[in-house]
Amino acid sequence: MAGVIDEIRAFDSAFEIVVIDDGSGDNTSEVARARGVHVVTLPFNLGIGGAMQTGFRFARMNDFDLAVQIDGDGQHDPAELPALLAPLQRDEADLVVGSRFAGQPTFRSSFTRRIGIRLFAFTVSAIAHQRLTDTTSGFRAVNRRGIALFAAEYPQDYPEVEATVMVVKHRLRLKEVPVRMRERAGGRSSITALRSLYYITKVLLALFVYLFRSRKAPLEDE
Repeated sequence: MAGVIDEIRAFDSAFEIVVIDDGSGDNTSEVARARGVHVVTLPFNLGIGGAMQTGFRFARMNDFDLAVQIDGDGQHDPAELPALLAPLQRDEADLVVGSRFAGQPTFRSSFTRRIGIRLFAFTVSAIAHQRLTDTTSGFRAVNRRGIALFAAEYPQDYPEVEATVMVVKHRLRLKEVPVRMRERAGGRSSITALRSLYYITKVLLALFVYLFRSRKAPLEDE
């Protein structure tokens, strides 16, 4: 995580870096504070969705124009930030997803996870009426409308796929850009081979339940 902070600073020292410590049992908060970044320490583990929503609420409370989601395990390369941010800066999208499989894909994963990734991409592409290749990517950037949506409501457990459908349902603009991702420098995925089928089933059910919900989260201009 310390290396990720240093890489972001090397890309642009003006970036406001916010570390969400989701009730970790290590020295995450201390390492982050030693590097002078904002740290939000949650009193106990809320999971991926809760941690992400905390970050978006911080961004909205502090009137951020853009927010980028970067994992602390080193998989997301800050050198790819120009590609991720460019569509937002040109006002072409509200959410930009860094895809491992667009362009000339080099990323490799297990057979079971590849099945899930392709199934989610096919399903969400049909819902969004546009071709998507990597709906499970956590390397994402949003503008003020995206920040407002995700600050008000964010899926839990395995949220990236459902969050993509949220963007579509709220008629926000979605775009993928090809990015290079690295092997994890630390930690491990919460989605093991044994949990993959459960994950696939749960996410697909969550998608269709969400599609038939009538309530919408408020956006910045509503």
